[in-house]
Amino acid sequence: MKLPVITVLAGRDKRVRSGYPWVYSNEIQMDQNAKALPPGSVVKLQVEGGPVLGTAIFNPHTLIAARRLDKEVVAIDTAWFVARFKAALAVRERFYKEPYYRLVHAEADGLPGLIVDRYGDVLTVQANTAGMDKLLEAIVPALQQVTGAQCVVLNRSGPAVQQEGLTEESRVLAGVLPAEVSIQENGIVYKVDPVNGQKTGWFYDQRENRAYLAQFAKGQKVFDGYCYAGGFGMLSAHQDAESVTFVDASAAALELAKKSAEANGVASKCTFTKGDVMEVLASSPGTFGLMIVDPPAFIKNKKDMAAGLKGYRKLARLAAAATAPGGVLAICTCSHHANLAEWSEEVARGIARLLRTSGAGPDHPVHPLLPESAYLKCQVFVLD
Repeated sequence: MKLPVITVLAGRDKRVRSGYPWVYSNEIQMDQNAKALPPGSVVKLQVEGGPVLGTAIFNPHTLIAARRLDKEVVAIDTAWFVARFKAALAVRERFYKEPYYRLVHAEADGLPGLIVDRYGDVLTVQANTAGMDKLLEAIVPALQQVTGAQCVVLNRSGPAVQQEGLTEESRVLAGVLPAEVSIQENGIVYKVDPVNGQKTGWFYDQRENRAYLAQFAKGQKVFDGYCYAGGFGMLSAHQDAESVTFVDASAAALELAKKSAEANGVASKCTFTKGDVMEVLASSPGTFGLMIVDPPAFIKNKKDMAAGLKGYRKLARLAAAATAPGGVLAICTCSHHANLAEWSEEVARGIARLLRTSGAGPDHPVHPLLPESAYLKCQVFVLD
């Protein structure tokens, strides 16, 4: 098999040889041949004057230039993807009896730049690198072969996509999308939007955190801030909360939450508010027995660090003030740029008794050499 060769500079191969999945542009012999390769090319990685490192996808225009797919030189075709998807599926089926989970979590599943969420017979794919985008013709049939999915949707957005030279888009890649898509999680039904929803349409990473917090909901007034489609609050309503207030800036997200409330028979105890979460919190002192705020990333890149941490500090202060004495407060972040110590130092100011620190569920594994893949952080406090 003839593949273009990308040469890793001698002395700069230590990380990738130890299992690191990326090779940076300054670690590569970026000669005219390398620069001329189309973004997303499948290549052979080889150390300058040394051993072959395997097969990778390559983009000469990005800082992360090569992402290793295999330690051997192999054909990256439908059969190769079938093997990877079967391995990923075997892990998920050990934890989840029903077909609702993240099936592929990028580097941690040996598939850098690829995310796949499963909604029963519908799969949503994020191909966030030029390489995975070029391989969609092999990826889609492999997914359908392994899962039996009737519909595969592409939902691609975010700065990483733009850096790879791709366009943000959502479209059906295979099959016909049902008029309505539902999932089951923690014993209740949620309505999701795989095409127009945020990210892939749902946030499976919070499944275990939702279940943990719902145990505090009985008889309480619950606040679900940045609620999206109502993941936390819906389960709280189902667990006999007195009332649940859902707040989000997106009208479309709130419509999904309303449909889920109706499907679960809890609409009568739910209030849906389109607005700014911090403004609503500021006008609700000491109101809620269970407070949950799960905002979008305040820190999207390293230059946002100071302002983002300040934002988390402000959110924690407002959320604590809106929580009743003795109430439970949960605050989360998906900002991978801030590590747990930096972030928790900000949110814990003035909040008493930390009950729990957690991350994403087991369908979102962490690559042991990529600390940024442990992006989700959730802390639960009880207030005096």
